[in-house]
Amino acid sequence: MTVYLRSLETAVPPTVLIQTEARDVFAAQPGLTRLGTRLVSTCFDSAAIDTRYTAVDEMTRDHRAENPRFFDAGTGLLLSPSTKVRNDIFATEATKLFIEAAQKALDACRGITSPDITHLVTVSCTGFFNPGPDYKIVRALGLNPAVQRYHLGFMGCYAAFPALRAAKSFCEADPNAVVLVVCAELCSLHVRTSNDPDTIMGSALFADGAAAAIVTAREVPDEPALLQLDHFETVLTPVGEESMAWNIGDEGFEMVLGNYVPHIIDDHIIGALEPLLSRESSLQGLPYRDIRHWAIHPGGRSILDKVQSRLELSDEQLVPARETLRNYGNMSSATVLFVLRHILDLPPAAVDADGGERICSMAFGPGLTVETALFTKISSPRSGGQTASSGDAATRPESALA
Repeated sequence: MTVYLRSLETAVPPTVLIQTEARDVFAAQPGLTRLGTRLVSTCFDSAAIDTRYTAVDEMTRDHRAENPRFFDAGTGLLLSPSTKVRNDIFATEATKLFIEAAQKALDACRGITSPDITHLVTVSCTGFFNPGPDYKIVRALGLNPAVQRYHLGFMGCYAAFPALRAAKSFCEADPNAVVLVVCAELCSLHVRTSNDPDTIMGSALFADGAAAAIVTAREVPDEPALLQLDHFETVLTPVGEESMAWNIGDEGFEMVLGNYVPHIIDDHIIGALEPLLSRESSLQGLPYRDIRHWAIHPGGRSILDKVQSRLELSDEQLVPARETLRNYGNMSSATVLFVLRHILDLPPAAVDADGGERICSMAFGPGLTVETALFTKISSPRSGGQTASSGDAATRPESALA
């Protein structure tokens, strides 16, 4: 049975972060050592990011909060709210993004309406609340209260793939299933000033965003599918458990992102791809660059550099990942779906030998876990080119500091 992705939509919060301005604010914090100041400048400048988005509106230059919690615009100081304060904001602001992305995905899928949704899978690793985002979406979109709900929490940047894999399994088990998958992350809630290199790197990379998709094996008259979901695989690298982690601290969640991660990916990316590519004989032994599209999670510039070099991919094949990083930063689980949306909006190309435009996709996360997927792009892009969600780069609001 063939399972299709029939819509894919994105959303970001309205406050834009200018990377150079954020760098200057973080570099000016009074508790930094000389080395810390140098690390801030190096990490922010080498991240290959121009803009990111945040749900914390008080970080705008012009915002004057009576009782600031994250950033005091009057003194220029970054503050240290408790995990509870950060999580309370997550419950409010993440709900907005979950609902916005979900509604857009449903609206974009003609022939599918709210009562058709049989399963809902939500994803986030940047906060917790209950009744959770799955419940909020059911109520806001008017889904059937009996819809099967699943939440994938605290998995990290690769979690969109387990969500899509679960959706595919639901559809294979029930040909009438229609699955709504929604990822939303508010990574910026957990930024803080620090001399710790991992914390500095996280502050330079992470951002907020959401993406949602409709997955089904149903035939939808007059509505071409976007992607065919072909195969998924999971690989744990033999080393790296201590190099990438996501822990809960007293002042927000704490990222462990060791500088050895790109080297681990460089050493093990070939082996991580083997189980996926072995699923189709036509792909075994094929030069990697002969697979037309590569949707790589942009965990950071150096990770993309290592993947491109090791797989001998062209600059053009890395554009979707690098442009997503440049315009949005690393939004954890939602990010690879932004990369896929970029590929879907590219002009149609000549089909590959097997009758479609193949996409090889991968994402990396704690463990070190490598999730991989094969898709086939099967429809023309929508009119207007690259998607422009509310608050996207196409209509930038006022700038922010951090």
